[in-house]
Amino acid sequence: MSEPLEIGLMVFLAEGQEGIGAVRETSPDHIMVYVENNGEFRVPRSAIRSIHDGKVLLDPKQVDKALLTAVGHAHDNEDPRLVG
Repeated sequence: MSEPLEIGLMVFLAEGQEGIGAVRETSPDHIMVYVENNGEFRVPRSAIRSIHDGKVLLDPKQVDKALLTAVGHAHDNEDPRLVG
């Protein structure tokens, strides 16, 4: 069963991976996803594979390449000495 799509849910590209961002806005045809250090990206609702356990799982084949590039750099500004 699918949960309702809500602002604030974490967004993922695959099960078991780190979250890529959070839902900032919803509309009938898209969602806005905030990616840390990169801003907001428009994602078509058709790219949503599932919503469960408080998370949104996207199909990476259906999202813009710019979003995938941003995800690869979301943690660039973190201090590696503080990660643990």
